[in-house]
Amino acid sequence: MKGDALEEKLPAPAVRSTERPTLRVLGTEISHLEELRLKAEADLGINVVFDTQDFITAQHKAAAEPGSYDVYDQCFHNLDIVWYWRAIQPIDLTRIPLWNEITDLTKTGRLDPGARIGFGDAPVTKLFVQPNRALGPTPSRWLSMLPTTHNFDSFAFRPDLANGDAEQIVSWGALLDEHWHGRAALVDEPAIGVFDAALAAQSLGLMSFEDIGNMSTEEIDTLLGILIERRKAGFFAGFWKTAAEAAGLMRDGGVVIQSMWSPGITALRHCNVPVMEAVPREGYRAWHGGLCLSSNLSGRMLDIAYEYLNWWLSGWPGAVMARQGYYMSIPARVRAFLTPDEWAYWYEGLPTQADLPGPDGTITIKAGSVRDGGSYRQRANSIAVWNTTMDEHNYLVRRWSRLVNAT
Repeated sequence: MKGDALEEKLPAPAVRSTERPTLRVLGTEISHLEELRLKAEADLGINVVFDTQDFITAQHKAAAEPGSYDVYDQCFHNLDIVWYWRAIQPIDLTRIPLWNEITDLTKTGRLDPGARIGFGDAPVTKLFVQPNRALGPTPSRWLSMLPTTHNFDSFAFRPDLANGDAEQIVSWGALLDEHWHGRAALVDEPAIGVFDAALAAQSLGLMSFEDIGNMSTEEIDTLLGILIERRKAGFFAGFWKTAAEAAGLMRDGGVVIQSMWSPGITALRHCNVPVMEAVPREGYRAWHGGLCLSSNLSGRMLDIAYEYLNWWLSGWPGAVMARQGYYMSIPARVRAFLTPDEWAYWYEGLPTQADLPGPDGTITIKAGSVRDGGSYRQRANSIAVWNTTMDEHNYLVRRWSRLVNAT
């Protein structure tokens, strides 16, 4: 992008003072770890305050209150509303020195040329700011969000309670299989949970989609009708909003199979609860997180925010995220901060020869373990759909609310 209106609107850096500044980061439990906050403070010489919310609350606050935060730490599928309301400002790529090291998964939608991109909001579809200020895949000097943490999610199950059927759990269809009546759960976030359910319904032949990443109102009605009927019949044991809630549902054995995020699996393993992440033949539901700059930022605080964004790409933060099962957009930088066994387990899909710690240093992975799903490349090349805010998102939210509240 040329030196046009966008460039003219970016404020000039202010003269620095000796006062220790405070950077306010709005986001979710995905990346708001105390280990990261303390390290950022030490490395950057600033105070960092995390405002940790669930996905929906964080998105609404980001859109409505850009003065309440400096950096918005969220996911690409939560980007549309904050960009629409001009709550965030474009990121200048000339101020991101490591941009050329970021993987093609973010920049093009896939690691290997032959891999499928997956339906829905692949990050590249809204990565770059276009001359008309729309978001799109055509490279420019300006980013909407700096890509950082990401993962390829499926669902989890208790192999010790699966009655010898663990080997049969190879499809998303297991989430809606009547075999698990009363012992299944879903994540209560419409832009995420709907895809877990849709992949399951399609796998079982209950319905099909013209575009599973952008459903019509008729398709939403059909899918939610199936789910509400099962909800009223007692099929679902619960719905959850946080990884801690998910781990709690599965810890006592009441839930055998459910939507699951990596921190929930980490929490269960920390408690020595047997848990496995499914490797569905249909592919993963992928997501990609990143960092945005508040539209209210200027001067010295804008400079500090850029330092924080670049710090996230430096390697150390990615190593912390790897220890709870998440990938970083520059894996090569992460490797320097992981032990050989950690790199082998988390990124290469190889057996670890030693016990491995979680983000807080406690052991979560036992020696001899192999990560479910294999290597980073294997998992990245098997994406069915990305977390997405669909065209009919508002309609979906209303219908989803009826599901969660159905009795």
